[in-house]
Amino acid sequence: MKRSMINRTIREAMAFFAERNFRLPPFAFYRKDDWEKHLDGAEEIFDLELGWDVTGFGKGDFERFGLTLFTLRNGKAGSAKYPKPYAEKIMMVRENQITLRHFHWHKREDIIVRGGGNLVVELFRADPERSAEAGGPFEITVNGMRRQMESGDRLVLTPGESVCLEPVHAHRFYAEPGSGTAMVGEVSAVNDDANDNCFLDDAVRFDPILEDEEPEFLLAADCRRLYGGRSHA
Repeated sequence: MKRSMINRTIREAMAFFAERNFRLPPFAFYRKDDWEKHLDGAEEIFDLELGWDVTGFGKGDFERFGLTLFTLRNGKAGSAKYPKPYAEKIMMVRENQITLRHFHWHKREDIIVRGGGNLVVELFRADPERSAEAGGPFEITVNGMRRQMESGDRLVLTPGESVCLEPVHAHRFYAEPGSGTAMVGEVSAVNDDANDNCFLDDAVRFDPILEDEEPEFLLAADCRRLYGGRSHA
Protein backbone atom coordinates (compact mmCIF):
# COMPACT_ATOMS: atom_id res chain seq x y z
CA MET A 1 0.00 0.00 0.00
CA LYS A 2 1.30 3.45 -0.88
CA ARG A 3 1.93 5.93 1.91
CA SER A 4 0.16 8.57 -0.17
CA MET A 5 -3.04 6.50 -0.04
CA ILE A 6 -2.68 6.07 3.73
CA ASN A 7 -2.23 9.82 4.19
CA ARG A 8 -5.26 10.60 2.03
CA THR A 9 -7.41 7.97 3.74
CA ILE A 10 -6.62 9.27 7.23
CA ARG A 11 -7.52 12.81 6.18
CA GLU A 12 -10.81 11.53 4.79
CA ALA A 13 -11.50 9.57 7.98
CA MET A 14 -10.83 12.63 10.14
CA ALA A 15 -13.37 14.62 8.12
CA PHE A 16 -15.87 11.75 8.15
CA PHE A 17 -15.81 11.32 11.93
CA ALA A 18 -15.99 15.09 12.50
CA GLU A 19 -19.03 15.39 10.21
CA ARG A 20 -20.78 12.81 12.39
CA ASN A 21 -19.75 14.50 15.64
CA PHE A 22 -17.49 11.66 16.73
CA ARG A 23 -14.55 13.29 18.48
CA LEU A 24 -11.17 11.59 18.29
CA PRO A 25 -8.54 12.05 21.03
CA PRO A 26 -5.87 14.74 20.54
CA PHE A 27 -3.15 12.28 19.51
CA ALA A 28 -5.21 11.32 16.44
CA PHE A 29 -4.05 14.60 14.90
CA TYR A 30 -0.37 14.43 15.85
CA ARG A 31 2.21 14.63 13.11
CA LYS A 32 5.70 13.26 13.65
CA ASP A 33 6.98 16.55 15.06
CA ASP A 34 4.08 16.59 17.52
CA TRP A 35 4.86 13.06 18.68
CA GLU A 36 8.44 14.05 19.42
CA LYS A 37 7.07 16.63 21.88
CA HIS A 38 4.65 14.22 23.59
CA LEU A 39 6.70 11.08 24.19
CA ASP A 40 6.78 11.33 27.97
CA GLY A 41 4.07 9.14 29.46
CA ALA A 42 2.83 7.90 26.07
CA GLU A 43 4.08 4.31 26.29
CA GLU A 44 0.55 2.92 26.62
CA ILE A 45 -0.29 4.36 23.20
CA PHE A 46 2.77 2.74 21.65
CA ASP A 47 2.72 -0.58 23.51
CA LEU A 48 -0.97 -1.24 22.84
CA GLU A 49 -0.97 0.24 19.32
CA LEU A 50 -3.64 2.85 19.90
CA GLY A 51 -4.29 5.10 16.94
CA TRP A 52 -4.66 4.82 13.18
CA ASP A 53 -4.79 1.57 11.24
CA VAL A 54 -5.33 1.48 7.47
CA THR A 55 -5.24 -1.94 5.83
CA GLY A 56 -5.83 -3.36 2.37
CA PHE A 57 -5.44 -6.96 3.57
CA GLY A 58 -2.58 -7.49 1.13
CA LYS A 59 -4.90 -7.39 -1.88
CA GLY A 60 -3.55 -4.30 -3.62
CA ASP A 61 -7.07 -2.98 -4.28
CA PHE A 62 -7.96 -0.75 -1.33
CA GLU A 63 -11.20 0.57 -2.82
CA ARG A 64 -12.50 -3.01 -2.98
CA PHE A 65 -10.77 -4.67 -0.02
CA GLY A 66 -9.84 -2.43 2.88
CA LEU A 67 -10.67 -0.91 6.23
CA THR A 68 -9.82 2.27 8.13
CA LEU A 69 -9.80 2.07 11.93
CA PHE A 70 -8.78 4.03 14.99
CA THR A 71 -8.10 2.10 18.20
CA LEU A 72 -9.26 4.27 21.08
CA ARG A 73 -8.40 2.04 24.04
CA ASN A 74 -7.01 -1.42 24.69
CA GLY A 75 -5.49 -3.69 27.32
CA LYS A 76 -3.21 -6.69 27.27
CA ALA A 77 -4.19 -10.14 28.47
CA GLY A 78 -2.25 -11.21 31.55
CA SER A 79 -0.52 -7.85 31.91
CA ALA A 80 -0.27 -6.13 35.30
CA LYS A 81 0.81 -2.93 33.55
CA TYR A 82 -2.15 -2.84 31.14
CA PRO A 83 -4.96 -4.70 32.97
CA LYS A 84 -7.95 -3.37 31.01
CA PRO A 85 -10.03 -6.37 29.89
CA TYR A 86 -11.61 -4.40 27.03
CA ALA A 87 -10.88 -2.51 23.82
CA GLU A 88 -12.72 0.00 21.65
CA LYS A 89 -12.34 0.99 18.00
CA ILE A 90 -14.09 3.31 15.59
CA MET A 91 -14.12 2.41 11.89
CA MET A 92 -14.89 4.03 8.57
CA VAL A 93 -16.47 1.39 6.32
CA ARG A 94 -17.13 2.41 2.73
CA GLU A 95 -19.82 1.08 0.41
CA ASN A 96 -18.78 -2.31 -0.97
CA GLN A 97 -15.32 -2.02 0.65
CA ILE A 98 -14.91 -5.50 2.07
CA THR A 99 -13.28 -6.53 5.31
CA LEU A 100 -12.39 -10.11 4.48
CA ARG A 101 -13.74 -13.17 6.27
CA HIS A 102 -12.01 -13.85 9.59
CA PHE A 103 -12.57 -14.95 13.16
CA HIS A 104 -10.81 -14.56 16.49
CA TRP A 105 -9.70 -17.36 18.78
CA HIS A 106 -10.19 -15.30 21.94
CA LYS A 107 -11.89 -11.96 21.29
CA ARG A 108 -15.60 -11.51 21.83
CA GLU A 109 -16.85 -8.29 20.21
CA ASP A 110 -19.87 -6.11 19.64
CA ILE A 111 -20.04 -4.45 16.23
CA ILE A 112 -22.17 -1.29 16.43
CA VAL A 113 -23.34 0.98 13.61
CA ARG A 114 -22.82 4.44 15.12
CA GLY A 115 -24.04 6.44 12.13
CA GLY A 116 -23.85 6.96 8.39
CA GLY A 117 -24.72 4.05 6.11
CA ASN A 118 -25.92 0.53 6.82
CA LEU A 119 -23.50 -2.31 7.52
CA VAL A 120 -23.80 -5.68 5.80
CA VAL A 121 -22.36 -8.48 7.95
CA GLU A 122 -21.98 -11.95 6.47
CA LEU A 123 -21.64 -14.59 9.20
CA PHE A 124 -20.08 -18.03 9.21
CA ARG A 125 -19.60 -20.74 11.81
CA ALA A 126 -15.87 -21.43 12.07
CA ASP A 127 -13.93 -24.49 13.18
CA PRO A 128 -10.97 -23.09 15.15
CA GLU A 129 -9.09 -26.39 15.15
CA ARG A 130 -9.00 -26.49 11.35
CA SER A 131 -9.00 -22.69 10.85
CA ALA A 132 -11.81 -23.22 8.39
CA GLU A 133 -15.54 -22.72 7.97
CA ALA A 134 -17.51 -25.42 9.81
CA GLY A 135 -20.95 -24.69 8.37
CA GLY A 136 -24.23 -25.41 10.10
CA PRO A 137 -26.45 -23.45 12.50
CA PHE A 138 -25.36 -21.17 15.31
CA GLU A 139 -26.79 -18.47 17.57
CA ILE A 140 -25.89 -14.80 17.77
CA THR A 141 -27.28 -11.76 19.60
CA VAL A 142 -28.58 -8.83 17.55
CA ASN A 143 -29.65 -5.73 19.49
CA GLY A 144 -29.73 -7.86 22.64
CA MET A 145 -32.08 -10.45 21.08
CA ARG A 146 -31.06 -14.03 20.32
CA ARG A 147 -31.20 -15.01 16.68
CA GLN A 148 -30.59 -18.33 14.93
CA MET A 149 -28.31 -18.22 11.90
CA GLU A 150 -26.98 -20.59 9.26
CA SER A 151 -23.39 -20.31 8.12
CA GLY A 152 -23.33 -17.81 5.25
CA ASP A 153 -26.38 -15.84 6.40
CA ARG A 154 -26.31 -12.06 6.07
CA LEU A 155 -27.36 -9.27 8.43
CA VAL A 156 -28.02 -5.66 7.45
CA LEU A 157 -27.51 -3.38 10.46
CA THR A 158 -28.85 0.18 10.39
CA PRO A 159 -27.50 3.04 12.55
CA GLY A 160 -28.00 2.22 16.23
CA GLU A 161 -28.07 -1.54 15.67
CA SER A 162 -25.42 -4.00 16.81
CA VAL A 163 -24.39 -7.63 16.76
CA CYS A 164 -22.41 -9.58 19.36
CA LEU A 165 -19.90 -12.00 17.83
CA GLU A 166 -18.41 -14.89 19.77
CA PRO A 167 -14.79 -15.87 19.09
CA VAL A 168 -15.66 -18.56 16.51
CA HIS A 169 -18.16 -16.47 14.55
CA ALA A 170 -16.32 -15.70 11.33
CA HIS A 171 -17.48 -12.49 9.68
CA ARG A 172 -17.07 -10.41 6.54
CA PHE A 173 -18.54 -6.92 6.29
CA TYR A 174 -18.97 -3.81 4.13
CA ALA A 175 -21.29 -0.80 3.92
CA GLU A 176 -24.48 -1.49 2.01
CA PRO A 177 -24.42 -0.05 -1.53
CA GLY A 178 -26.49 3.12 -1.79
CA SER A 179 -26.60 3.74 1.97
CA GLY A 180 -23.37 5.73 2.31
CA THR A 181 -20.18 5.22 4.26
CA ALA A 182 -20.86 3.63 7.66
CA MET A 183 -19.39 4.75 10.97
CA VAL A 184 -18.91 1.53 12.90
CA GLY A 185 -17.81 1.00 16.48
CA GLU A 186 -16.27 -2.07 18.02
CA VAL A 187 -16.39 -2.81 21.76
CA SER A 188 -14.59 -6.00 22.66
CA ALA A 189 -12.29 -7.97 24.87
CA VAL A 190 -8.64 -6.96 24.50
CA ASN A 191 -7.47 -6.65 20.91
CA ASP A 192 -4.38 -8.54 19.73
CA ASP A 193 -4.06 -8.14 15.97
CA ALA A 194 -0.69 -9.90 15.90
CA ASN A 195 -1.98 -13.19 17.34
CA ASP A 196 -5.79 -13.31 17.35
CA ASN A 197 -6.89 -13.01 13.71
CA CYS A 198 -7.55 -16.06 11.55
CA PHE A 199 -8.52 -15.24 7.95
CA LEU A 200 -10.65 -17.73 6.05
CA ASP A 201 -10.19 -15.69 2.88
CA ASP A 202 -6.73 -15.18 1.41
CA ALA A 203 -5.57 -12.09 3.30
CA VAL A 204 -2.97 -10.56 5.59
CA ARG A 205 -3.74 -8.20 8.45
CA PHE A 206 -1.04 -5.59 7.71
CA ASP A 207 0.22 -4.43 4.32
CA PRO A 208 3.81 -3.62 3.43
CA ILE A 209 4.04 0.13 2.80
CA LEU A 210 5.57 1.78 -0.26
CA GLU A 211 6.98 5.08 1.03
CA ASP A 212 6.15 7.23 -2.01
CA GLU A 213 5.77 10.30 0.23
CA GLU A 214 6.43 11.29 3.83
CA PRO A 215 3.92 10.16 6.47
CA GLU A 216 1.50 12.96 7.32
CA PHE A 217 -0.08 11.16 10.27
CA LEU A 218 1.57 8.09 11.76
CA LEU A 219 -0.14 4.73 11.92
CA ALA A 220 -0.23 2.95 15.27
CA ALA A 221 2.29 0.49 13.84
CA ASP A 222 4.59 3.38 12.84
CA CYS A 223 4.46 4.75 16.38
CA ARG A 224 5.28 1.40 17.92
CA ARG A 225 8.19 0.91 15.51
CA LEU A 226 9.57 4.41 16.08
CA TYR A 227 8.86 4.92 19.77
CA GLY A 228 7.83 1.62 21.36
CA GLY A 229 10.20 0.18 23.94
CA ARG A 230 11.77 3.50 24.79
CA SER A 231 12.00 4.51 28.41
CA HIS A 232 9.62 7.41 29.02
CA ALA A 233 8.87 9.35 32.17
